[in-house]
Amino acid sequence: MNQYVNKKFSSQYKATIGADFLTKEVVVDERLVTMQIWDTAGQERFQSLGVAFYRGADACVLVYDLTNLKSFDNCESWRDEFLIQAGPRDPENFPFVVLGNKSDLENRQVAFKRAQQWCTGKGNIPCFETSAKDNTNVEQAFMEIAKNALKQESEEEQVEIPTIVDVSKTTAASGGDGCAC
Repeated sequence: MNQYVNKKFSSQYKATIGADFLTKEVVVDERLVTMQIWDTAGQERFQSLGVAFYRGADACVLVYDLTNLKSFDNCESWRDEFLIQAGPRDPENFPFVVLGNKSDLENRQVAFKRAQQWCTGKGNIPCFETSAKDNTNVEQAFMEIAKNALKQESEEEQVEIPTIVDVSKTTAASGGDGCAC
């Protein structure tokens, strides 16, 4: 999140307590979009806070550490917990993106193929291997997130537009008073 928004990386790890957020304006399909990106704590002790942050989300990013198999295994429960607490209208088609971070490190415990298989099994969730340290695939991943969120928004907000009737053109059947009642 910090690499994407501020183009900065810090090697000092500090666990997220509750949540943190940043915003960034981007252009997606010729449309200016303000992304409000929330980093919520993955630890179980903070799960009760999730509902406050998840409601109204347009997309969800599941991030695991490529060098930590347990963090990948947690994606299943994180996804389920998000869907329960966010309560989206169409959970089967809610836009998720999965990021395997720390691709710059050698001590990998999660093969990309394994992550892809999991994502395919969950409805073809887009999957990226990223490195916040060297900025690998960070921009691409967040653009995918923005596009998927916008696509979801446009599908949810499609409104049937009624046929426009020009009431100034009257006919004898309407009484000639200009009223199309």
